[in-house]
Order: sequence, then structure tokens, then C-alpha cells
Amino acid sequence: QVQLVESGGGLVQAGGSLRLSCTASGRTFSSYAMGWFRQAPGKEREFVAALTWSGGRTRYADSVKGRFTISRDNAKNTVYLQMNSLKPEDTAVYYCATEAVDYGLGHGPFNNWGQGTQVTVST
Repeated sequence: QVQLVESGGGLVQAGGSLRLSCTASGRTFSSYAMGWFRQAPGKEREFVAALTWSGGRTRYADSVKGRFTISRDNAKNTVYLQMNSLKPEDTAVYYCATEAVDYGLGHGPFNNWGQGTQVTVST
């Protein structure tokens, strides 16, 4: 089982930037596609971004495309989410997760979750 710990959340003004990190420990991190998800108050958790185990292929939700970038550093067991041009509607708890099977393409399912980090974007 991979343990995931997110960090980097906080309060930022609209138009600002944040970089989230998700550090893994446990079994082989580099073999798994990774995803970022978010959940706003009163809403269901939604997909944000994912990338393959090598980082060579990525995909994004339409709502963040062109503003967010997912990347990974397998030597550091860490996946990142660079968030630029933040909007108030990006306010949510952000979670990282590993895909259920190794060497997948990041389309899920995802079965291993971190505890989340809060991102709040003010107007």
C-alpha cells in the first residue's frame, strides 16, 4: 500500500498561483499513474488531472485545462499540481490518488487516497 501526503494548499487571491505536492511512501510509486481530484463543499469529488507512471501522458478536466499542470518526479516519489490563474470556483479540498493497477494510463479507477489539502481562492 502506498501512503500519500498532500501539501501546498492555502489561501490565495483570484489570479494567483499555488503548487500542490503529493509525496508517496511505501511500495513502488513510480509504477503507478497518479491523479489529482478535488471536492468543494456540498459537491461530489471530481477529477482534475492525471498522468501516466512515466509522466509522458497527461489529461485534464476541461475546467482546468490551460491553467493547471500535473507533473511527477519519480526520484522524489512526488507528484505536483501547478495551479495558475486561480478562480474562486477552484476552492476545494484537493486529493491525490494512485491508480488501482500498475502501468496504467491514468483513466482509473483510483483506489488509494491522501488526506487532502485545502485550497481557498478569494475574490
